[in-house]
Amino acid sequence: MKPHEVIVIDDQSEDATAEIAKNAGCVVITSADLPEGWTGKPWACWQGAQRAAGDFLIFLDADTFLEPEGLAKIVSTYLAKRGLLSVQPYHQMKKNYERLSAIFNIITMAGMNAFTPLGDRLKPMGAFGPCMICSKEDYFTVGGHQKAQGEVLESLALGREFIKAKKGVHCFGGKGTISFRMYPNGLKSLIEGFSKGFGTGAKAMSLVTLLMVVGWVFGGVGVTRQLLQSFLLGEVIDFLRWFLLYIFYILQIHWMLFRIGNFGFFTALFFPIPLLFFVMVFIISLLRIFLIGKVRWKGREVKTGRKETSDS
Repeated sequence: MKPHEVIVIDDQSEDATAEIAKNAGCVVITSADLPEGWTGKPWACWQGAQRAAGDFLIFLDADTFLEPEGLAKIVSTYLAKRGLLSVQPYHQMKKNYERLSAIFNIITMAGMNAFTPLGDRLKPMGAFGPCMICSKEDYFTVGGHQKAQGEVLESLALGREFIKAKKGVHCFGGKGTISFRMYPNGLKSLIEGFSKGFGTGAKAMSLVTLLMVVGWVFGGVGVTRQLLQSFLLGEVIDFLRWFLLYIFYILQIHWMLFRIGNFGFFTALFFPIPLLFFVMVFIISLLRIFLIGKVRWKGREVKTGRKETSDS
């Protein structure tokens, strides 16, 4: 399946992105200067949407890769669902440090309220940002990325606008359809990336979901602590009890990770390592977002203060 057009917004790229895109037949637009109150991604998406000539808009992050027939699968699913359809890409990793993102990936999926036994009866919290599709008419009717202009996690805000307009939001996992490699440039980029918006995402969760996530995280930390304590004290019966719970966590985490990325069994086996990493980065995210009011991303300072927008 071929798209009607591919629009690339060149936002001060320092490599050969623009040239490669032009040679591949894409429409390349050099991003205009960032207006006051906007963050980079919403501004880029807004410019692309205004330039698009087709009836449907697909927003893709620059680090996503469509699998063979992936575009056709996304479009056919959208035509059956309508509204705003978003897909969280399957996470492809090549280096061990990338697997520290395991818990972030799990909570991103679980916290969206989209993968529960209640199905469509429970409204999603928002949309996944790396891949979204909607009609151009619906996009501009709800206000598009202009409604999310100052947001660090613009997909959550855009999803809320679709829900508010009763147009529906649908979230899917991308295994076999679309993939990405999130942070290939080292541990620092991984920490920057997740601390950029995870605190904001937690704030947007429903209270019930947030409490369940917090309980699950603290449960994993508690099981690990008790297991180590009983082992060091030589308490065999207690050790066996906590070991059974540890095995339960391993199996549960492996079952979830298998569907969302190539993490491998050893990531689940040693889950306390990515779990403690999650806790550390989450604290950094909260400090940066709610106390400092700024996060750093790709060499830029991004303000996290939300700008109120009019509904008119």
